[in-house]
Amino acid sequence: MRKIDTKEIADKIYQMALKAGVTLTSDCKAAMQKAAENESEGAAKFALDTLIENCRIAENDGLPVCQDTGMAVVLLDIGQDVFLTGAPLTEAVNGAVRAAYKDGFFRKSVCDPITRENTGDNTPAVIHTHICAGEQIKITFLPKGFGSENMSAMYMLKPAQGVDGIINAIVETVAKAGSRPCPPVYVGVGIGGSFDTCAYLAKKALTREIGSRSERGDIAEIERIALEKINALNIGCQGFHGKTTALGVSCEWAHTHIAGLPVAVNIQCHCVRCEKAVL
Repeated sequence: MRKIDTKEIADKIYQMALKAGVTLTSDCKAAMQKAAENESEGAAKFALDTLIENCRIAENDGLPVCQDTGMAVVLLDIGQDVFLTGAPLTEAVNGAVRAAYKDGFFRKSVCDPITRENTGDNTPAVIHTHICAGEQIKITFLPKGFGSENMSAMYMLKPAQGVDGIINAIVETVAKAGSRPCPPVYVGVGIGGSFDTCAYLAKKALTREIGSRSERGDIAEIERIALEKINALNIGCQGFHGKTTALGVSCEWAHTHIAGLPVAVNIQCHCVRCEKAVL
């Protein structure tokens, strides 16, 4: 049994939030650079180069890489041999988010869904906890902007629609979104589970490295085909047409009911911000 004070978790999330607000992931930067190199001269090439330059300036000067500094999504994989001490976990996480968004001068974007009254500190965060083996805590911090989040979709397909139905749902979501989610996008997909777990899987998929492939060959093939079809849409960077509409497609899956085939498609803009740490 290992004791971990929730203050240690909060301190780490605070550091991760500050970094995530100003820095794209290394795999995102590499994918953007590759897209720019593959693009012919024109508006899409200019847009990609501009986004890459924006990323460089933000990271060098410690400025938000996007004005939408996102709703804080925190994934915690907690080993069952960990004994948490100190303040309640949710309180600690929200305290870290509150402090980071204040000290980083990040936009506070969380509000009541009905009155639209802003909470003023970007809390509460979205917190997902998963109990696993071991005595470590894996933390993933994902600030999620809503220009892309709003373009996401949930499908309750019929089982008979199968793999073709899954791929069509993924491509249809991106096609309908057009330029609105600030492409090139990163597409997270959940396949299976129930209505709620499928959406979580799609969000979790966005924490994977861009360009990685599922360990399951059939799902890796869905990722490959979907990405190919999306990039054939010719939406391109910021809607200026071009070869790269999506940087990647990642799918996570779970067993589901014999009567259903849930598919969730979670869209992430080009501004992929995700920090990971292990305590």
